[in-house]
Amino acid sequence: MTLRSLLTAGLACLVLVQGATAQDPHLSIGLRAIGLYSHVNLAPGGGTVDALQVVQPTLMVHAGAFDDRLRLTATGNFEGLTIPDGELSPGAWGEGFVDRRHPHTYLHELMLSADDLLGRRDGAARVSLSLGKGFAPFGTDDPMSRPIMRYPVNHHLSQILERAVGIAAVRAGPVSLETALFNGDEPDGPGAWPRLSRFGDSWSTRVTVYPVRGLEVQGSYAFVHSPEHRPGAGLDQKKWSSSARWEGHAGGQPLYLMGEWAVTQEAAGFFSYHTLLAEGAWSPGPHRLLWRLERTDRPEEPRTADPYRTVRPHLDNSVQGHTRWTVLTAGYAARVGSIAGLVRVEPQVELAYGWIASLGGAGFDPATFYGRDRFWSVSIGLKMGLGMAMHRMGRYGAVEQMPDGMAAGTHMH
Repeated sequence: MTLRSLLTAGLACLVLVQGATAQDPHLSIGLRAIGLYSHVNLAPGGGTVDALQVVQPTLMVHAGAFDDRLRLTATGNFEGLTIPDGELSPGAWGEGFVDRRHPHTYLHELMLSADDLLGRRDGAARVSLSLGKGFAPFGTDDPMSRPIMRYPVNHHLSQILERAVGIAAVRAGPVSLETALFNGDEPDGPGAWPRLSRFGDSWSTRVTVYPVRGLEVQGSYAFVHSPEHRPGAGLDQKKWSSSARWEGHAGGQPLYLMGEWAVTQEAAGFFSYHTLLAEGAWSPGPHRLLWRLERTDRPEEPRTADPYRTVRPHLDNSVQGHTRWTVLTAGYAARVGSIAGLVRVEPQVELAYGWIASLGGAGFDPATFYGRDRFWSVSIGLKMGLGMAMHRMGRYGAVEQMPDGMAAGTHMH
């Protein structure tokens, strides 16, 4: 049997499995990766930087049983192997990386959800419990599941990810409520596991309303204990987020729009980081037009001998300054078919232009550090996928389905 026939048989199995009814045990599997070339004219000390990398290599497994009341959501992420030094990304920060996005942990999600626990006793409402490693119910979707390849600067202001988390959720009509306990500590490397001794030292809650089909509005709050100091001696964070997301059609073609606001405060508000972001995608035929506008604050911390890494653990006296990054992004993608009828391929190009403003702190001046305070970048990528498409991460149990039956995992990919 040839390699192509083996792959064809495997894909046929995936299709048959995904076609099972919700009443039957079911399994869905997907693979995804992006081959990415990046060029930016912003580098410590001046100059330009180029990188050719494989980003977002993921394996997704979804399974359900018992009339789909018991569900498993698992995502493996192999960026620790493909981008151990991070993805070139001006403005990015978090988990000890700066101007490079950190690799995610190998086990990105492993969540088990028991849904509709009360059955008919709660009428049309649904109550669920979810437990495992994944996203706390706070803020917006992981950028990996959104149309633009490049992560925004605000990743660590807008999501709380890769925690040991327990979530109780209820959905009644057009309203859902999620409340969670989790460990506050961030991962300190792709192989890191949450400190289970800290489970329950942090919590979050999110209310989501679906006023009309395709429109989703959320507001959320989180208290995170010492996220950047794993033993627990660092600053606590208070986080707020609100957003509106719409998926529908314009001119008969799919349209996605999302806008968000978020703020993170540390040291009783002494440090405060805000973000505003709007993005969208319009998909006429095989084409997709993309855009994003972002203005995000970030802390400036002491860097190691590697100018793309910061000193960890982070403490209150290590913040040297406070900068604001404004980034405008435009992109284009094309659906060109598949390789051997199996692997979906989609080339995508993105251009970004941005500027940096210093908001305080005498220890960091962006124009001096980078040799400029305005920058541009180009990203050329080839998205590749097999099997199920990328899901919306962080929606578990009762909130995996919108009230009108439209899957919350629906997206523009």
